Amino acid sequence: MSTEREKMLVGQPYHINDPELVEIRYQTRELVDEFNNTGPRDKDLKEALQRKIFGSVGDNVHIEKAIRIDYGINTTIGSNVFINFNFVLLDCAPVSIGNNVFIAPNVQIYTARHPIDPIERNKHIGSASPVNIGNDVWIGGNCVILPGVSIGDGCTIGAGSVVTKSIPANSVAFGSPCAVIKATKS
Repeated sequence: MSTEREKMLVGQPYHINDPELVEIRYQTRELVDEFNNTGPRDKDLKEALQRKIFGSVGDNVHIEKAIRIDYGINTTIGSNVFINFNFVLLDCAPVSIGNNVFIAPNVQIYTARHPIDPIERNKHIGSASPVNIGNDVWIGGNCVILPGVSIGDGCTIGAGSVVTKSIPANSVAFGSPCAVIKATKS
């Protein structure tokens, strides 16, 4: 028999208010609050907290405050990553952020899905789909990346985009919904 956490991670319906999941979210929020309260020069403490919050973190990762993170432990971040102000991450399913990724202010990544039917939604059952961001990606400000999306290596996602479908490698894409505008050199 699977736990609610195991169901969540593989995209099966799960009980959002499961005590184990609630406790993980509390622990993550406490670490996130501590991170958000660090001073701008507390580089070592911020780095240590990043490594506690996320499943894995590469080298040379800089995250500006404030952040809001759901689970953290379901997310891997590569090396040479810059995440700017007001990052929101709902990582019920795995999230992978590659190497050499720039994420502008106010970017939101969602893996959580909820039923459209209000009766079902009120049962507090959810599901989730992973998000993958490749290497050498730039995501512009105020973008929203929805569940199940992959953004290929070498992509640029224009500011204000709502990314509802996967974007192939070496693309420039923007809009709501986000669409590929042109291919770049690989």
